[in-house]
Amino acid sequence: MSTIMKISSKNLASVRRRSLVKGGIATILATGMAPTFARAEAKKLVMAHINALPESAAVAFDWQAKEVRERSKGELDMQFFGSTLMSKELDIMNAVKSGNIQMGNPGGAAATVFPEMGVFLVPYLVKSYDHAYKMFNGAIGDKLDKQFQDKYKLKTMCFFDYGFRHFWTSKKGIKEPKDLRGSKIRVQQAKVFGDTINGLGGNAVPMAWGEVISAAKQGVIDGGDLPIVNMIALKIYEVSKYCSMTFHNYGPTLNTMNLATWEGLSEPHKKLMLETSREAQNKCRQLTESVDNAAAAKKELEPKGMTIVEADIEAFRKVAQDKIWPSYKSQFSGLWDEIVGFKA
Repeated sequence: MSTIMKISSKNLASVRRRSLVKGGIATILATGMAPTFARAEAKKLVMAHINALPESAAVAFDWQAKEVRERSKGELDMQFFGSTLMSKELDIMNAVKSGNIQMGNPGGAAATVFPEMGVFLVPYLVKSYDHAYKMFNGAIGDKLDKQFQDKYKLKTMCFFDYGFRHFWTSKKGIKEPKDLRGSKIRVQQAKVFGDTINGLGGNAVPMAWGEVISAAKQGVIDGGDLPIVNMIALKIYEVSKYCSMTFHNYGPTLNTMNLATWEGLSEPHKKLMLETSREAQNKCRQLTESVDNAAAAKKELEPKGMTIVEADIEAFRKVAQDKIWPSYKSQFSGLWDEIVGFKA
């Protein structure tokens, strides 16, 4: 009798389990919840950037992260970290190359990480924003993307820029090349920046950004150069009196993804990442270009104590063509001809 009872109990429990499972599945299917238990864990895409909000690129990529999470319905968990994960551009790029993080960019140090980008920094070679945008969103950008995948194992998500560089100085404005004589101007550590300042008539002082503000306060340097958008974001008006609009170096850079991470994405997710990257690119460009003219610069910087100087750009261009262009033309011969011959 006890054996019969035991068997009956087991059978009853089994029947109940089957009923519960059946009923549970029916309920899940009826309510549209079926994917929940089968859904893969969200793919994390951590992105590091050198600057925090409200810097223009930070605004654009912070926006992209939110859009990616929303449009992928949580399948891609893109997380943006501006100025919190790492404080140096090279550290960010090494982390992306190694796969320790999935996305990042070299900020203003693009030519240091990617020497191929140095040609775009040659003073006055890139003629305008329109010239730059059409090159990078066309065949030249596609060629560079292929090179960077093959050589650095990095996928280019988009090219963006910090705009054209202008001089910020504490003692005097820079209207003509002769005004640079004797001035100690901080430059980034890529060779093209030093060649630009020395070629235009100043004394280049290579220096990491972390040292710049204290060096300016102590008089170790007389100034430096930055795009307007970064003069605002970095509060350069606290250590300088003049902004001289020379438009001497165009500042392209690029946002990248670890190539293995990119290749591991589904085709719909690749499409989503490229679409939102192009949208972020457009946002960044709009924010950068909107302040890069004399009227906008005056509106932004003069209330903060800076004087805007409109420089003789053609005089600077002529010096650059005579003194700086020849060596770079031979160094970047193929790409140089493509840039010069490109019709915007």
